[in-house]
Amino acid sequence: MGRLEGRIAIITGAGKGIGRATAERFAKEGARVVIAARSEGPGRETLEAIIAAGGEAVLDVGDISDREHCRGVVARTAERFGGIDIVLHNAAYTEGGRIERLPDDKLALTFNTGLMPCFWLSADALPHLKKSKAGRILVTSSIMGNRSNRAGRSAYSAMKMAVTGFVKTAAAEFACHGITVNSVEPGTTMADSIERLVPPETLKAMKARIPLGRLVTGDEVGLAFVYLASDDAAMVSGTSITIDGAECAGFPDIFDFDDY
Repeated sequence: MGRLEGRIAIITGAGKGIGRATAERFAKEGARVVIAARSEGPGRETLEAIIAAGGEAVLDVGDISDREHCRGVVARTAERFGGIDIVLHNAAYTEGGRIERLPDDKLALTFNTGLMPCFWLSADALPHLKKSKAGRILVTSSIMGNRSNRAGRSAYSAMKMAVTGFVKTAAAEFACHGITVNSVEPGTTMADSIERLVPPETLKAMKARIPLGRLVTGDEVGLAFVYLASDDAAMVSGTSITIDGAECAGFPDIFDFDDY
């Protein structure tokens, strides 16, 4: 028996990266997964991988930044499976650039994709989560904004800090229903886009600034979400697990190994 045996989970942004790795992990642990993806191609790849491994999943394609689509994902999931146990909002959008140059439409898209579905999905799924024996609301946050900052990432950092505020408040608000609310804050994570677009010397430099010497994997984030969704985390709520290889701790300027 897997740790999530028989539970019904909606995972947004599940077509690639952290979302896909988490969807595959949930399915391996016995969950029935709704792959909520913006694009059909990547979403179908996740679906086929889960089915090939013996898991159960369905694909729901659409724009999670649209209020009505969020409502529809929840309704279709409940109708198909008879309930909902886990809502995991992973999808995000970011527009880099200096504050004075960020266009309003891109700012709106950042918050409508990364933050607003936390409210929409939670509100729509609440009647079903109340009926679950282990209702879970989970969100992919980030060390950006919460633990570190970089010039040119103001929109993304502000959005992720807002996500953290949502998690803490929602945890207190939904506790009376036995529903826990938590997030995972990944550091720099190895994704298809990094391998494809980042020059080897840049990738080497990215790894060098992480004390444990490599980037986080999507599967490592997925394992943290499995824990938070499982019965093992029944009393964990309103918190976040940071997975960054000590990236936020950083290296001291001078380190004499003879002292240790």
